[in-house]
Amino acid sequence: MATVVFIHGTGVREPGFSALAGRVAAGLAALRDGLRVVPYYWGGPHGATLAGGGLSLPPEAGVSRGLGDVPAGADPDDETSVWAVLYADPDAELALAAAETASATERPPGSVPPEQQIQALLEKLAAQGDGPAAGLGPGLAGAASELAAHPLLGPAAAALPPYELAAVAARRLVARVVADALEADDPLIPTGDTRDAVVDRVAQALGAPPRGAERGLGARLLRLVGRGASRAVVRRRRALTEAAHPAAGDVLRYLSRGEAVRADLRVLVAGLEPPVTLIGHSLGGIIALDTLVTAPLPQVRLLVTAGSQAPFLYELGALPSLAHPALLPSHVPPWLNLYDRRDLLSYLGAGLFGERVTDIAVDSRQPFPASHSAYWTHPAVYRHIADRLP
Repeated sequence: MATVVFIHGTGVREPGFSALAGRVAAGLAALRDGLRVVPYYWGGPHGATLAGGGLSLPPEAGVSRGLGDVPAGADPDDETSVWAVLYADPDAELALAAAETASATERPPGSVPPEQQIQALLEKLAAQGDGPAAGLGPGLAGAASELAAHPLLGPAAAALPPYELAAVAARRLVARVVADALEADDPLIPTGDTRDAVVDRVAQALGAPPRGAERGLGARLLRLVGRGASRAVVRRRRALTEAAHPAAGDVLRYLSRGEAVRADLRVLVAGLEPPVTLIGHSLGGIIALDTLVTAPLPQVRLLVTAGSQAPFLYELGALPSLAHPALLPSHVPPWLNLYDRRDLLSYLGAGLFGERVTDIAVDSRQPFPASHSAYWTHPAVYRHIADRLP
C-alpha cells in the first residue's frame, strides 16, 4: 500500500492540524484508492512557544498607523486587491456605500426604512446557520446577525438599490468569515472560486438576481486602493507578536534546533512500507527536504512541497542541510514543487536544481496571505499530486 506522510507548516497547532490532515487525506483519497495518509504533527512537541509568557516584550506603546495603508501584495488592477482590502477591513465597502447617503433621495415621512427589508433577510439567513457558506468555514450566521444591527447598514441601504446592497452585504459577510479565519491562523482557507460561489449564494439570499460573482465587484474599493486610502487594522506590538510568534518562531526554532524534528520524521518513515511520499507545506517542505538530504530514506520515492521556502533558503545559504552551489544528493527522490504566484512565501526550485525539481503553478485566486493557506482546498493541487504518486 502506498503511503503519504503529510508535514504541516508554520503556526499550525491542534485542533487545526487534525482538520487540515483530514482535508488532505480526503482530497487524495478522492483521486487514489488504497492510499494511506500518515500525519506528522511536529507543532506540538517541537513548535515555538513564548516560554516566559512574553516577558521579552517591551511595554506597550500607543503607536497608531495612518489610514493610507494597503495590505501587502495588493494590486489595483487585480480583483484580489479588493479582497485584500476586505480581509483587512470587512466594513470598508459598506462604509464607502454609506458615505454616498448625502446624495441619495430623501425618504418621505412615514415611509418604511430602507434597511428594514435587508435586515429581515439577514435575520432569515442567520437562522439557517452556516449552511449557505458550505466550503467557506464557520461564522456566517454570526456575521449575518451582526450585520443586521450594524450602524452602517441604514446609510448604505439609503444610498444603494436593493440588488447592489445585497451584493455589498454578501461580500461583507464572506470577508468577515475569511478575516476571522485568518486571525485564528486557520490552515484551511478556501480558494477564490469557493469564496465567489458563496458570495453568489448569499447575495441571492439577500435579494440579488442570480448574476454570478461579478456583480460590480468592489468598484468603490478599486478606486480606494488606487488612492491608497484604505483603512488598516491597528495593531500594538504585544498583539502583533502574540499573533505572529507561532509562525515566525517555528521558523527560527527549526533553523536553530531542527535536528529533533528531522530525527522524529526519520523514525516515522523508517517504520513505513514503501513506496512513501513526503508532502510538506511551507516549513513542512523545508523539514522534508532537509531530512531527505541529511540521510538516505530509501522508502521515500517522491517529495512534494507546496508554498515552500526551501529553494529560497538554499539560494541564501540558510538551508540547514545544503548550501548553494552544492548539488542535491543522488538519494533525494524526484521533487514536485507547487507554488502560487500570489503566495509571497512560495518559491521555484528548477532554476536551482535543474530537472531534479518540477515546479508547477496553481492559482487559488486568493490574495496574500490567504493564498499561502489555500493549497489544501484547491482541487488542482490534489490532481497534480495524485498524477505523480508512486
